[in-house]
Amino acid sequence: MRAFFEAIGSLFTDFLFIPLDFFRKLELENWWTANILTWIFIIICCAAFVYWMKQLQIFKENKEDDQDTTAHSFLS
Repeated sequence: MRAFFEAIGSLFTDFLFIPLDFFRKLELENWWTANILTWIFIIICCAAFVYWMKQLQIFKENKEDDQDTTAHSFLS
C-alpha cells in the first residue's frame, strides 16, 4: 500500500507539476507572465459572473423570478 501512495506522490511531483515548476522559476523574471494562469481564471470567473447576471435580468424581466421571502412553505 505504501508503494501505491509513493507512486501517486511521484506522479505529481515528477510529472504533473512540471508546468507549475516552470512558472515558479519564471516568477523571478516576470511576475505578470508567471501568473498567467491566475489571470486566465480571473477572466473566466468574471465572464461567468456577467453571464449569470444577464440571465438573472432576463428571468426578472419575464417575471419568472420567484421573489418569495420564505425558504419553505412551513415558515409562512
